[in-house]
Amino acid sequence: MNARLATDAAQSAIADEFSLFGDWTERYQYLIDLGRKLPVLTDAQKDERYKVSGCQSQVWIVPHGDARALTFDANSDSSIVAGLIALLLRVYSDRSAAEILATEPRFVEEIGLKGHLSQSRSNGLAAMLARVKAIAREAEAGASFS
Repeated sequence: MNARLATDAAQSAIADEFSLFGDWTERYQYLIDLGRKLPVLTDAQKDERYKVSGCQSQVWIVPHGDARALTFDANSDSSIVAGLIALLLRVYSDRSAAEILATEPRFVEEIGLKGHLSQSRSNGLAAMLARVKAIAREAEAGASFS
């Protein structure tokens, strides 16, 4: 499967899953459930260098790999934000830096998330996406992450 199809498929799967829920109470519960399934970060991973600025809650994104393939460990102290992270990881983790940079998070619009997030959570989502893309730019410039 080529890179574009992989990210498109991930975003389409997210949209399909959210279409199964009738209201936003159920969708928020699903987000919380997704966040609970994220692996717990170690104390070493909760280091300042991995902390995302611009988020009201605490968020850490820990990169691994290089421009050919980047993966991320990430979590938050907020259950809904952790769910947002789980969605971002489905779209952006295990991708090349070029693929990450070329992919816009269309699922946010498709599932109606944009209109149902508070301003601070919308800002936080934008900050998380910006951090993932910044890591991809660093990788394209030759950085690698262990």
